[in-house]
Amino acid sequence: MEQERVLNVSELDPPGPMEKILEAVEILTPGHYLRILHNREPFPLYTLLDEYGYKHCIREGKQTLFEIFVWRKDDNIAKKVVDLAMK
Repeated sequence: MEQERVLNVSELDPPGPMEKILEAVEILTPGHYLRILHNREPFPLYTLLDEYGYKHCIREGKQTLFEIFVWRKDDNIAKKVVDLAMK
């Protein structure tokens, strides 16, 4: 079972990326995380994610400038999978 959902928002103009990301995190199920491909670092998103109960981490992307991983704060399984993906 694939635990990663990839969302490429690198070609979208604002506010498209924010809208797509917030829609996508709402439907995350336990054990799953979102990997966002983005060409900008979306600083306003981080505060919203925290307020809505999500954690995130960022790394330099391979296909885009940034890869942002998002999972529910209380989801230890998704966190472990993200930790492995970050290596």
